[in-house]
Amino acid sequence: MLSDVDPEIAALIQAESARQSSKLRMIASENDVSAAVLEATGSVLTNKYSEGYPGKRYYEGQQVVDQVEQLAVDRARALFGVDHANVQPLSGAPANLAVYLAFLSPGDTVMGMSLPMGGHLTHGWNVSATGKWFNAVQYDVRKDTGVVDLDEVRSLALAERPRVIFCGGTAIPRTIDFPAFASIAAEVDAVLVADIAHIAGLVAGGAHPSPVGHAPVITTTTHKTLRGPRGAMILTDAEHARAIDRAVFPGLQGGPHNHTTAAIAVALHEAMQPAFRSYAHAIVANAQALAAALLERGFDLVSGGTDNHLILIDLTSKGIGGKPAARALDQAGIELNYNAVPYDTRKPFDPSGIRLGTPAITTRGLRPEQMPQVAEWIDRAIAAADNGPALDRIAAEVRELLAAL
Repeated sequence: MLSDVDPEIAALIQAESARQSSKLRMIASENDVSAAVLEATGSVLTNKYSEGYPGKRYYEGQQVVDQVEQLAVDRARALFGVDHANVQPLSGAPANLAVYLAFLSPGDTVMGMSLPMGGHLTHGWNVSATGKWFNAVQYDVRKDTGVVDLDEVRSLALAERPRVIFCGGTAIPRTIDFPAFASIAAEVDAVLVADIAHIAGLVAGGAHPSPVGHAPVITTTTHKTLRGPRGAMILTDAEHARAIDRAVFPGLQGGPHNHTTAAIAVALHEAMQPAFRSYAHAIVANAQALAAALLERGFDLVSGGTDNHLILIDLTSKGIGGKPAARALDQAGIELNYNAVPYDTRKPFDPSGIRLGTPAITTRGLRPEQMPQVAEWIDRAIAAADNGPALDRIAAEVRELLAAL
C-alpha cells in the first residue's frame, strides 16, 4: 500500500482528495473522472512500452495493449463520427504540435486566435515554439461584442494566405461557427484545425455543434468536458490520417502511455451512454443560469453571457484585479483562475478577469436552481476580498452545500 511505502505522498494525495471534495471546483478545464477511469489510469498497463501502432509495434508482448488502443480508436471514431482517430498524444499541446509537423515547415504561415482574446499558446502565440518557428498571424474578437468577426478573419486569411487555420481556444464563451471557418479555409486552400479541447464533451453530448464535416483535423484533450484522463486525441478524415499518425509517432514521441489510453477508452465508453448526453446539456444549463445570476449582480461578462461551459468575467467595474479576486474566491471555497480579458490593459500575470466553468460542479450534482446561490457567494467573496473571516464563512457555507449532495 502507498501509505506503507511512502506515507508522505499518501498523506498529500489524501489531502488533495479532501480539498477537492470541500470546494466548488470551477476551473473550466477541470473535471472529476469516474472511479472506472481512475482505476484504468492506475492499472498495470503503465508497465508496458509500446512504440508504434496496433499491429505495427517495435517491441513484443503487445497482444493486450493492441486491443486496448484499438478499442479507444474505435470508440473515438464512433462517438465523434470521424474516419480516423489517434489516441496517443500525451496532452493537448503535443497534439497541436503534431499538426504543425504534419502540414507545415518552419517559417510557414499559420493563423489562430490571439492568446489575450481567448486563443491557445499553441495557435501561434509569440512565447510558444509555434510563434517562434512559424509565421503566426492572429485574429481577435470585436471590442463591442467580444466575439469573432468572421469577415475580419476572412480578410486576414486572404491577405496572409496561411497554410493552417486554427479555430477554438481556451476562453471562448460562445458557439464556434465551424462552417464559416471551413469556408474561409477552403477559399485560401488552408487546412482547418478545430481545437475542441474545452468543448469535446459538449460536442460528444450534442450540446455544441460538431466540427466533423467542416474541419478535416480536430484536436482535443480528453479531460475537461469529456471527463476522461489527462491525455489527448487527434481526429481526422481519411485524407489527413497518415500525415498525423507519422507526426505523432515517430515525429514527436516514442511509446504512448498505455494506462492513459485505457482510461481514454473507458471515458469514451461512458460518453456513449445516454446519461452523458444529459450531463453535457446540464453543463450548459448550469453555465447559462450562473451567467444570468452574475449579470443580475452587476458583473461584466465578456460577450454578455455564454453558450457553453465557460464564463469570462471582466472585473474592472468591480475595482479589483483577477488575481486577488481568484485568491479570495479560493479561500472562500470557490476554485477558478484569473484570466486576461479581450483588450486587457493589465499584465498577463495580474489581469483584469477571472475564468470559470461548470463541468466539475455539474459532475458533482449541482443544478441550475443552485446557480444564484453560487453567484451570491462569488459576489460576496469579491466584495470581501481583504476580509479573511468573511471568506472563511463563505467557505463553510460551500462545504455545507457540498456535504448535502
